[in-house]
Amino acid sequence: MTIADRWLLPDGMDEVLPPQASRMEELRRTLLDLYYRWGYDQVMPPPVEFLDSLLTGTGTDLDLQTFKLTDQLTGRLMGVSADVTPQVARMDAHSMHHQGPARLCYCTNVLRAKADQHQGGRSPVQVGVELFGHAGLEADLEILRLALLSLEAAGASELHLALGHIGIYRSLVQAAELDRDQERALFEALELKSPGALAQQVEANVADPALAEMFRALGRLNGGPEVLDSAREALAGAPAAVGEALAQLGALHRGVASEHPEVALYFDLAELRGYQYHTGMMFAAFVPGYGQALAKGGRYDDTGRAFGRARPATGFSMDLKLLATLVQSEPACDGIWAPASGEGVAEAIASLRDSGHRVVQALPGQQTPPEAHRCSQQLVMVDGRWQAEAL
Repeated sequence: MTIADRWLLPDGMDEVLPPQASRMEELRRTLLDLYYRWGYDQVMPPPVEFLDSLLTGTGTDLDLQTFKLTDQLTGRLMGVSADVTPQVARMDAHSMHHQGPARLCYCTNVLRAKADQHQGGRSPVQVGVELFGHAGLEADLEILRLALLSLEAAGASELHLALGHIGIYRSLVQAAELDRDQERALFEALELKSPGALAQQVEANVADPALAEMFRALGRLNGGPEVLDSAREALAGAPAAVGEALAQLGALHRGVASEHPEVALYFDLAELRGYQYHTGMMFAAFVPGYGQALAKGGRYDDTGRAFGRARPATGFSMDLKLLATLVQSEPACDGIWAPASGEGVAEAIASLRDSGHRVVQALPGQQTPPEAHRCSQQLVMVDGRWQAEAL
């Protein structure tokens, strides 16, 4: 590598400079304070864990995103955290002893071997909340409300919320008694959003005519809240679990619409993101101008089973770096410029800083003006006392 190339960073890795770093820190405090007011306790997971613990129950997607290394002390494979949610699930299942609902939140750096197609970036600062120990609709609605409030706190507007339920597809697969290969073929056709590919795979793999028509209908069941009415008609003969899932989506729709009527709701019953991970409702939040979701989450019951304690779970996560770009503002020019020396100037500076003011003291021989250091006032001696005056 030449000297000229030494500043290069790996693809997908970025540095955060002023004023964006300050904006991120301000937003981090705002969000964690919001979660505290809602009863969520902060946790700090380790950056590296043994691989068999880190990837338990998460499927292949997270496996491909995880950097792997060998622990020099034990010889066991370790992984760098690419997603905090499984770690928090381990904490609830193994390290904590809550008997009732547990509310946990976090904000920490993660590292990914490849960019996440849904949220982008290889070095996000992941912030989010997880609610364990309650399987009811009320827990899912709390998570949705908190996700929307988080985005509003970050300055998001024109929010679009996409909702789905993984249980609908799972129930149809079970009713059709599909094997793993057949299930995978249908899954890939639905992911392609191609009616032709879906029809071909349904014809090849689903023998029951009624269930075949339901699978074909899944590819069409997307759009506004009216989709739920269409789904009830198209899936009327489906297993009872499908009706329950539709009822849950309807209740979530009513709950969000009553508190956040400004949010545009979209439903996609063929959305299978996180199929190996999610167990119930799923959601993603978008705003115009951003190609990826600002927040994503849903229900992922029983992830803690591998750690000896299966619990209902629901939550969401966001990338703090991405959220901090929602509001582009110039850094405040609110500092006080102080001279490099002078009788009593050190005491005056200390007093101002103790009072919460930003004071920048000049260094001997410094040539840059106060404005270059975001100072709008200067410390001057008036009648034997130091005081701040406008520049």
